[in-house]
Amino acid sequence: MATDAPVIAKRNDMVPALALLAAIAAWAVPGLGHLLLRRWGRALFLFLAVGGLALAGYGMRGEIFGTHSSDPFGALGFVADACSGAFYFLPRLLEASGPDVSRAAGDYGTRFLAAAGVVNLLGVLDAYRIACGRKS
Repeated sequence: MATDAPVIAKRNDMVPALALLAAIAAWAVPGLGHLLLRRWGRALFLFLAVGGLALAGYGMRGEIFGTHSSDPFGALGFVADACSGAFYFLPRLLEASGPDVSRAAGDYGTRFLAAAGVVNLLGVLDAYRIACGRKS
């Protein structure tokens, strides 16, 4: 029994580091945190859900909010967009002409992009809770 105590203590010391690694990985690439935690189904679902929402938003030429905004809604839009991880940086590589919010499709595209960020944020929080042992 005495030899088990240091091993258990060492595992408990690693939990915060693993949880932080899972959360950062989940943010960077949607589903990667769950993949590291061997939750294959959730990883695939999150990657497809966030990727599908983001690509649909890009296809509709939704607005990607920048880091500097003069109003609170622009800042909130940036936070929502940035939560989509790698998909936030994708339009900078693909589209140089910018958003088209003059039509309804562009406005809907902006909403799809924000939804992708929110879904990924929920995935980050889920991966963190699983890594902490608070959720199975």
